[in-house]
Amino acid sequence: MGLPSPNPARVRTEDDKILFSFRLATWVGGAYINGTAEMVFSDGLLSTQAPLGYAISLMCGGILFARRMRAAGYVTMLDPFQRKYGERMGGLLFLPALMGEVFWSAAILSALGATISVIFTDVSQTASVLISAGVVIFYTLFGGLYSVAYTDVVQLFFIFVGLWLAIPFAIKHKSVGNILTTWPQWHGGIVKHTEVRWIDDLLLLIFGGIPWQVYFQRVLSAKSASKAMYLSFFAAVGCILLAIPPVIIGAIAKSTNWNETDFDLNKDITSAESKKLILPLVLQHLCPKPIAFIGLGAVSAAVMSSADSSVLSASSMFARNVWKLVFRNQASEREVLWVMRIGIFIVGGAAAGIGISVPSIYLLWILCSDLVYVILFPQLLCVVYVQFTNTYGSLISYIIGLTFRILIGEPEMGVPQVIRFPWYIPPRTMCMLISLFTIIVVSYITKLLFENQILAPRFDILRCLTNIPVEIIPLKESTTADEFSKLNISKNTSYNDQITTDSIQLAPSFIALDHGHNNPVDTSYGAIH
Repeated sequence: MGLPSPNPARVRTEDDKILFSFRLATWVGGAYINGTAEMVFSDGLLSTQAPLGYAISLMCGGILFARRMRAAGYVTMLDPFQRKYGERMGGLLFLPALMGEVFWSAAILSALGATISVIFTDVSQTASVLISAGVVIFYTLFGGLYSVAYTDVVQLFFIFVGLWLAIPFAIKHKSVGNILTTWPQWHGGIVKHTEVRWIDDLLLLIFGGIPWQVYFQRVLSAKSASKAMYLSFFAAVGCILLAIPPVIIGAIAKSTNWNETDFDLNKDITSAESKKLILPLVLQHLCPKPIAFIGLGAVSAAVMSSADSSVLSASSMFARNVWKLVFRNQASEREVLWVMRIGIFIVGGAAAGIGISVPSIYLLWILCSDLVYVILFPQLLCVVYVQFTNTYGSLISYIIGLTFRILIGEPEMGVPQVIRFPWYIPPRTMCMLISLFTIIVVSYITKLLFENQILAPRFDILRCLTNIPVEIIPLKESTTADEFSKLNISKNTSYNDQITTDSIQLAPSFIALDHGHNNPVDTSYGAIH
């Protein structure tokens, strides 16, 4: 079901051209532009933290992780976890990653459904989301790495041209006031005693925006470790620049007397449903029809292009890191491909259901980073930088972090609040710090207990410190820098730092475990028998 692959020589020259757009499009898509306009209109510019947060996130990801992860030759974000903590622990860490991807996909489909329901007024928003999910699932099945990459390039072009083309017409509409004069109405503010929540949300966006397969699959597709880092920096700048059009559109919407437009007076423009649609509503009601058509087309293209990356990243992680490494070690490549395709249906369906039920695109945007921030970020930080951490610390940290996150509640999802931190403590950041503290302390204590023989080896039930099997553990790595390319069965690529001539054959490498420190030690092929 794969499309014909590009010529390898051409691929090498085109990789550099598309990679900047590929990485920038990690966050800049339909949910990004729709959510930004929605938040500026409803709560003001100061409350619209996502553009700043994700720009800083790209920079931090480039500094802290891009070079190291790319140089290590990982295929997916879960690979370092499964190397260090074992395949089953890596499979467990897939769950928060999956939830994040599903919420992110839901935000994208919700944005696309909102746009379609504005273009085709006879189609309900629920039907629009379902239609959008069906289209995304269908063309994702027939695409792969390069279909995602090229649609990302087109997406960014459409956003830039389409929205900037619409802004002059919208801002000159007779019902729109001067946005400079109406600045006090849309600049927003931070209400007293909500400063800590504002900081908590910003930190969540920054550090919760790093541990994503949809980001790391772009990092791992870079031709070198240094390019992975520097392109993240350029993408951060682009992230801010591409937030300008939706911010202006949100300001225009706030400065508009909607009673003077052809907007349905029976509907409340300040309702949750209308806020969600604010960007396409501005294009439809404040721009000439040809311009509105181009602008709405730009939004639709942006949203559609964002959806395939997220759905693919979740399904590819499940197929490789859970199905193959945890449940079916002997699974063939064809079986893995079919599992990935089935995963596309499941993820797309779940995202559509959530996108229909949650009223705010921006809320979905925030929720998608929540579990990733609390659970995955401490784990990723430790697996890369804290060498003595082990499976015991990872497992206990996972359980405690998840427990605390559930206990602090989530009103928007109907989860009651059991634990109340003082107002000056950012709750989600505190949960993240508790999780980080737990993995370090538990790993250190268990390491001392077993290394100093305070506990006998038979108590090493996870077999990660002293009770380690003597045989070498084989880990299979894809010869490509991107697991998504497996959807294109005939794809051939070449990267400077990897062996890449066969299509999707897995090249075996061997990892020996350092018995004293629970660290994997690479050995050359055939060096140890």
